[in-house]
Amino acid sequence: VQLQASGGGLVQAGGSLRLSCAASGRTFSDLFMGWFRQAPGKEREFVGGIIWSGSVTWTADSVKARFTITRDNAKNTVYLQMNSLKPEDTAVYYCAARDAGVDAEIMRRPVSYNYWGQGTQVTVSS
Repeated sequence: VQLQASGGGLVQAGGSLRLSCAASGRTFSDLFMGWFRQAPGKEREFVGGIIWSGSVTWTADSVKARFTITRDNAKNTVYLQMNSLKPEDTAVYYCAARDAGVDAEIMRRPVSYNYWGQGTQVTVSS
């Protein structure tokens, strides 16, 4: 599976961005998709995840009510809509795919994912 993330950039605090992650090489609807982020000097952090149908999503407490994950299986793409951005959201954002089942603990661990995108930089200025 190849994952290509895009949509990052520089935005002022309070602004919005939508990240996209296009997948190829595997039946997309077989995959659980996750978003992670990593700020300089910090560990990679779980942002959220979405099951194959898109009917169930999870988001980290730090972004809950501001970030929304969706997917379009017809386009083999998962999205991360980020609203009310804060300077502390500044990080490289990664999409990841897992081809097995998940639970609340598994989905939060980077090592649980089989495939990773290259990352896209999000910078939020104050």
